[in-house]
Amino acid sequence: MTASPASPSLLDQHGVEPERARAVLAEAVHGADDGELFLERTQSESVVFDDGRLKSAAYDGSEGFGLRVVAGETAGYAHANEISLAALNRAADAAGAARRGHAGVAAEGPKGTNARLYADVDPLAGPAFSDKIALLQEIDAYLRAADPRVVQVSASLAAERREIEIVRAEGRAVRDVRPLVRVNISVSVEKDGRRESAYVGAGGRAGFDAWISPERWKAMADEALRQALVNLDAVACPAGEMDVVLGPGWPGVLLHEAVGHGLEGDFNRKGSSAFSGKIGQRVAAPGVTVVDDGSIPDRRGSLTVDDEGTPTERTVLIEDGVLVGYMHDRLSARMMGASAGGNGRRQSFAHMPMPRMTNTFMEGGKDKLEDMIASTKRGLFAVNFGGGQVDITNGKFVFQCTEAYLIEDGKVTAPVKGATLIGDGPSALTRVSMIGDDFAFDPGVGVCGKAGQGVPVGVGQPSLKIGGLTVGGTAV
Repeated sequence: MTASPASPSLLDQHGVEPERARAVLAEAVHGADDGELFLERTQSESVVFDDGRLKSAAYDGSEGFGLRVVAGETAGYAHANEISLAALNRAADAAGAARRGHAGVAAEGPKGTNARLYADVDPLAGPAFSDKIALLQEIDAYLRAADPRVVQVSASLAAERREIEIVRAEGRAVRDVRPLVRVNISVSVEKDGRRESAYVGAGGRAGFDAWISPERWKAMADEALRQALVNLDAVACPAGEMDVVLGPGWPGVLLHEAVGHGLEGDFNRKGSSAFSGKIGQRVAAPGVTVVDDGSIPDRRGSLTVDDEGTPTERTVLIEDGVLVGYMHDRLSARMMGASAGGNGRRQSFAHMPMPRMTNTFMEGGKDKLEDMIASTKRGLFAVNFGGGQVDITNGKFVFQCTEAYLIEDGKVTAPVKGATLIGDGPSALTRVSMIGDDFAFDPGVGVCGKAGQGVPVGVGQPSLKIGGLTVGGTAV
C-alpha cells in the first residue's frame, strides 16, 4: 500500500534490496507479536531575523532506520543513521532479543489507504533564500513603523520535509511524504520603563505560499502588536476561585494537556491515568464531546498514516460527557482489546512509537460568548495561553495566561498580568456550564512533548465557561 506518489524506495537508494531487508525483518520478528522496519529521511531549514539583522540560518539533513520487535509488552528496538544491509542485520540481532522465550502470533498489519491529506511538496524549495530574508526584513520594518513603542521584533520561518517508509515482514510497505511549515512573529513594546512582549505563529502541512502572503503576515504582525500593547496596560491579576471563560482556538491547549494525555492508551493500560478504568462512565458535563482526529487535511497534527503505518481517523474520546475511548498505538490496542486508530507516533527513526495525540479538540455547542460573559459576575476571560504543567496521574494542571481580562458584573474590564489557571482536568470537565458556537482550531503552532519526544500537534475548542477554577495572580 502507498500513501504518496511512487518514487525510489529509501532502501533502493542505498543499494539494499527491499526483499533482502524484508527477509531480515521476518527473521527478527519470527515468534514475536509485532514489529516493523521504519526508515526516514528528513530535511529542515530555519531562518531567524532578530533585532534588525539576520541572526541565524540553519539547514539540517538526517536519515536512518529503526527496527522494532514486540513480544507481549516487551519491545526491542535498534536504530542507526546508516541504511545498509549490515546495519539492518546488526539491528535485527539486537531488537530480536525481545522475543527470546516468547511464542507469539504475528498481529495483522495495518489496513491500507489511498488517502492523501497533504500535497507532496518540498517547502524548502521555495521561496529563494534571499526572498525569505527580504520577507523577514519587511515584517521587522512593518512592526517598527506601526507604533513608536515597539522596541524589539523577531521573525522566523521554519520548514521541514520528512519522508518515511514502513516495511512489514508480511510484505506490506507504506510511504508518506510530510511537509511542514511555520511562521513566527514576536514583538516587544515599552512605555515608561515597562516592557511587554507577545508572540503569534501559524503553519501547517503545506508549502510557504499558503502562509506568507502580505495579507496573512500583516494580520499576524498586527495581532502580535495588539497583544503586546494590551499587556502593556495590564494590571495585577487578583487571586482566588472564580468562573473562567476561555476563548476559542489555542486555549484548547489546556484540554490537550490536562485531559488529552490522560486519554492516551499506554497510561490507561498501566492504570496510571486519572481516566483509567472509566470507559462508559460520565467524566464531563453533558454536551462535552472530545475528539482526536489526525485525518483533517493540511493540519499541523495530521498524518496520512501514523508512524506504524496505520491510517489516521476520527476517534471520539468523550461523547456528551461520557468516556467512550482512548487513543491507541498498535501495542496498547492489542493489549487492551481495542483498535489502533492511527495514534502511534515517534519523533524520529531513533525513537519507538507510542500513543500520541494528533489534532485533539472539543466540539462546539450552541452558546454565545457574549452570554457567557454577561452571566459571569466575577471571573476571568482567558484569551491566550503560554506554557503549562500537568500531572497525568491526577490531571492537576497549572497554566499561564498570556492574554486575560477581568470580568466584572457581566462585562470585560481591565486586562490582567500574571494570571495562572490551577485545577485538574477531570474536575474541570465536569464544571463546564456553557459551550460556545464559535469553534476554532489553533493557528498551527503546537508541539507536544512526552517521554522526551516532541511531535507536531493541533488543538481546538469553542469558547467555554468553566465554574470554580483557582486563579493565581502575580503582581505587576
